[in-house]
Amino acid sequence: MKQLAVAGGKDGVMARLLSVNVGLPRGIPWQGKTVDTAVWKTSVQGPRQVRRLNIDGDRQGDAAGHGGEQRAVLVYQSEAYNFWQSELGRKDFTYGQFGENFTVDGLPDDEVCIGDRYRIGSALFEVTQPRVTCYRVGIRMNEPQMAALLVARGRPGFYLRVLEEGQVEAGDEIVQVGIGPEHMTVSEVNALLYLPGHPRGQLERALRIPALSPGWRGSFQALLSQNESGGETTGNAGLDPASGPPAAWAGFRPLRVVHKIRESSSVTSLVLEPFEESRLTAARPGQFVVLRLRVMPDAPALMRSYSLSSEPGERHYRISVKREPHGLASAYINDRVEIGDVLDVSAPRGNFVLRPNDAPVVLLSAGVGATPVIAMLHALAAKAATREVWWLHGARCGREHPFAQETRNLLETLVHGHSHISYSSPDREDRLGVDYDADGHLDIEVLRGLHVPRNADFYICGPSAFMGDLSAGLAAWGVVADRIHTELFGPGPSNTPGIAATPSRQPHLPAEPSSAGPVVSFARSGLTVHWGPAFQSLLELAEACDVPTRWSCRTGVCHSCETGLVAGTVTYQPEPIDPPARGTILICCCQPKADVVLDL
Repeated sequence: MKQLAVAGGKDGVMARLLSVNVGLPRGIPWQGKTVDTAVWKTSVQGPRQVRRLNIDGDRQGDAAGHGGEQRAVLVYQSEAYNFWQSELGRKDFTYGQFGENFTVDGLPDDEVCIGDRYRIGSALFEVTQPRVTCYRVGIRMNEPQMAALLVARGRPGFYLRVLEEGQVEAGDEIVQVGIGPEHMTVSEVNALLYLPGHPRGQLERALRIPALSPGWRGSFQALLSQNESGGETTGNAGLDPASGPPAAWAGFRPLRVVHKIRESSSVTSLVLEPFEESRLTAARPGQFVVLRLRVMPDAPALMRSYSLSSEPGERHYRISVKREPHGLASAYINDRVEIGDVLDVSAPRGNFVLRPNDAPVVLLSAGVGATPVIAMLHALAAKAATREVWWLHGARCGREHPFAQETRNLLETLVHGHSHISYSSPDREDRLGVDYDADGHLDIEVLRGLHVPRNADFYICGPSAFMGDLSAGLAAWGVVADRIHTELFGPGPSNTPGIAATPSRQPHLPAEPSSAGPVVSFARSGLTVHWGPAFQSLLELAEACDVPTRWSCRTGVCHSCETGLVAGTVTYQPEPIDPPARGTILICCCQPKADVVLDL
């Protein structure tokens, strides 16, 4: 393609459609994986029909990130082409190089406003949001940092919604027929989400724009709530909604075991207190701590996450551990930890926490999944909550039913407390109607039969299948997603957009493990490895070990990979566009400076 000249869109000069670009998803080899992407676009001649969701001959590879009614057509400008050709020292660009559907002369990001409307050919469009950058534009450009560069240089491009379907063709004039309220440009809105600052007045302006897409609206609402919450909050709640108060301390603190309690045939509780008269930081009900257990003198310490199961307070923490058939850590706690022993304990962390509102509460658990929700029940009882509270628990039998009498006592203090216990395989001595309420498993039909209020906040913890089935059942029953909360004891689900599915594997050492370098502990996965020079980031190390991860941009922009840093320090290359919350890191662009423990 010839060097593109900057021409229209300013001082009354008409903007123009230079090229219509389309492409279908295809598999692209990348780092030993296959990426499903439609970022490769080809310029087409003649008129093309534009429809509500895309252009004839075009389809998005990742509809969750780049498709749908609000993101039907991606626009990029010839002036930006000129900029990047100079910035990157490139002369090999062709139309569609940046994955855009419309290459245009004019319509710069610092002049086009969210809500502006344009007539192109016989179709009518409305500007809805800036481009959401992801790693695939870096693959297309052969420039791994491209996602960050688009944001840092303020040249993202933008999406259009199709208000009236019609035909478009290269050479069509672009006629502005409507002006967006608040006159907030694409560049301003892009910076408001991704760059540090997020001033309240600007957030309120953006939220007054009806055309702003729901995804960006939700991000700005989260930032506004963070702005208004007061207290100590860090990070970007618009990119990581789980951002909350930072952990009370970094690393580990020695706590003494003062009680060891048998809760059921398989669950044992440890009550942990600080030394002398020092105080702990009260956890939020539902949070967990990480234990560093030195099971064998010459072996790496084991890292394990355990939910706090007692009333949040400053005097002590209680954890409750189920003995697993081949669990080294659970066997050590059950068999070898004694009263008076000292354990290394992290500060409470996690965002599976009780919401402070007046809505009904439904606490759903199975087996040892009762641990975080019983902390919530303690908190509600301590405040003599008048809201409606439902305790629904499933166990195999009475022998394997932890906290049975404890929960009954707590529920008796609540004026609107309800309970339902299901045993899937009751023992002969278990009394129906006394020890438990029904045979079978706890599922959505049980909730429907009990007439559990659908406007409640639902907190679910237990085996993955239990949580998945109940979450799906609640959604099908009409419970809104924002009211369904789940907690996993092990690694969370991966989010690797566009990567072809492969059989899952248990976390393991990398193919060529290093014998030196900082020690990296993946606490949820129970894996400890050495950092090695073969990896550019902690994300790459996690991927080499099949530790489940979440990511999108891989350049420190989107915060999808934001991960709790339990202990240790890291260095960034490149630096994130907007720093993560204190106590968390962006694993896509950092390396360990010394030994680290990650909440992965």
